[in-house]
Amino acid sequence: MLNTDNIASQFTTDLNFSDNYPQPVLALRSESLPHAEETPWHQHQKGQLVLPLTGVVTSFINDKMWLVPPRCAIWIPSMVVHRNQISPHADVCMLLVDQSALVMPDTVCTLTVTPLLRELAMHLATLALDYEAGSATDRLATVFLDQLAALEKEEFDFPIPDDPILNRLALALLANPSEKRTLSEWAGDFAMSERTLARMVKRHVQLTFGQWRGHLHIVLALQKLAINTPVQTISEELGYESVSAFITFFKKSLGKSPRQYRVERWGN
Repeated sequence: MLNTDNIASQFTTDLNFSDNYPQPVLALRSESLPHAEETPWHQHQKGQLVLPLTGVVTSFINDKMWLVPPRCAIWIPSMVVHRNQISPHADVCMLLVDQSALVMPDTVCTLTVTPLLRELAMHLATLALDYEAGSATDRLATVFLDQLAALEKEEFDFPIPDDPILNRLALALLANPSEKRTLSEWAGDFAMSERTLARMVKRHVQLTFGQWRGHLHIVLALQKLAINTPVQTISEELGYESVSAFITFFKKSLGKSPRQYRVERWGN
């Protein structure tokens, strides 16, 4: 039997051990780490659900970054290479799932977590990993899988290209999302024409520069809405001239106001 006292720290460095367990669901939890944690790049046969209870997880997968706030989770399919950054003092459940036990998307996605699934995950994380087929834990895992398959998708991904110039630009936008510099000004920093940089963005991201930056704003806004950040504060942090300008942008992007979206998704 694996020492579960060591798993809380082990899952922040390597989850490959999960492939040694035939159980359909393995649930691990790390509570209130005092500092940020980061896993190395890794993959495993089981699919993975990363579920922050408090704090935020940032997952890097392929050429995208996924921001995962509380009340949401990220689904990482079997054998997809990834790494996770966990914010300080976060409380996170990570669940390793046998994909043959249910139908899940074969691509990475974020999911809206229901209160029931959250409670199931927390309880499973208190139980032994090597449970027997047909046991009470196994039956609980089956309920968890049923609930998991029914979750709704969210959009918390931001493309970060491998191209060195666009990678630097993406990280600069992330570091200062309220930055209002034009594409021409960014192009000057990279000693290239505006047209050349625009073509690079379109080729690597399949979006215009304005759409790419706008998508980042939507991702960050959704992250903040999920943790009940006031709309006024979100507007200010993203650099909008007024809260009404932000609401107009949000509604144009997602078809509803920030408050409507929050109520429909998270009930408050």
